[in-house]
Amino acid sequence: MFKKKRKKHQYHFNHKSLTFEKVRVSVKEKLKKFLFIAATGAVFAALVLVFAYNFFSSPKERMLRREIEQYKLQYEILNERMDNVSTVLKDMENRDDNVYRVIFEAEPIPNTVRNAAYGGTDRYAKLEGYDNSKLISETTKKLDVLSRRLYVQSKSYDEVLELAKNKTQMMACIPAIIPIKNGANKICCGFGYRLHPIYKTLQMHPGVDITSPRGTPIYATGDGIVQTPRGNYLTGYGICVVINHGYGYQTLYGHMSRKVVNEGSKVKRGQLIGYVGSTGMATGPHLHYEVWKGGARVNPVNYFYNDLSPTEYQKVIELSSRITQSLS
Repeated sequence: MFKKKRKKHQYHFNHKSLTFEKVRVSVKEKLKKFLFIAATGAVFAALVLVFAYNFFSSPKERMLRREIEQYKLQYEILNERMDNVSTVLKDMENRDDNVYRVIFEAEPIPNTVRNAAYGGTDRYAKLEGYDNSKLISETTKKLDVLSRRLYVQSKSYDEVLELAKNKTQMMACIPAIIPIKNGANKICCGFGYRLHPIYKTLQMHPGVDITSPRGTPIYATGDGIVQTPRGNYLTGYGICVVINHGYGYQTLYGHMSRKVVNEGSKVKRGQLIGYVGSTGMATGPHLHYEVWKGGARVNPVNYFYNDLSPTEYQKVIELSSRITQSLS
């Protein structure tokens, strides 16, 4: 048999009656006591929670922290890989501008186009406001710039591919031979300031003079279409032929005794176009030969590479660089 637990009561001694009297606790006192205990418990619980929150982590929090650290590591690896890709892309851009486009005589792509700004100032605003916002936004910006550069490079390669398809035709059109047979040893006056045969003053000589007997055949130096010479700057060349080779190139053959092609005629490299003479402002039979690139006169000696060995080419450069008297 279980004994019934007696309810405990509190008593106090009454000095007047010299007896023990039961202490009666009012509802108000009970409520105060309850509130005090509850408040103390709440404060203690709050202290425990704050301490636990700052010094201890729950399994879920620890897992989330590990995930965040892993994401940060992956972002850093991603940044490093993008830096490597950017280095490779820069090398591709340099080769594109300084090798491929030089071979096909195309203008390099300006840096302002390759590194053009991407997006607006608010493009990355949605990434702000987080603990790792800088890391995320910088990675995103780097990826956007890399994507832009890759797009520009892709379009550039498309253009170079089209140039490569036309390379055979272009190479056939660009002036590449001496217009007179064995003319390398007959150059008497080169490109640059030379003594004028009539005025006896130094004047710009925009071509090369190749001495040959009257009637010596003259050949086209590249494929093209014959066009009629026009403009006051052609005064004094006598009977002459101008060939438009395309790709920005033209050639002029002056002081002919006669020509055998007419305006609009299509000619091939090595085709006969006329004969040496001394018409116009010439002091003797010779061919005055010019090369124009993009409308500007350039040194024709630089376009004799198909006919000459390196030793012969060096000799021609030396002959043409001497300051002598021109024949026209």
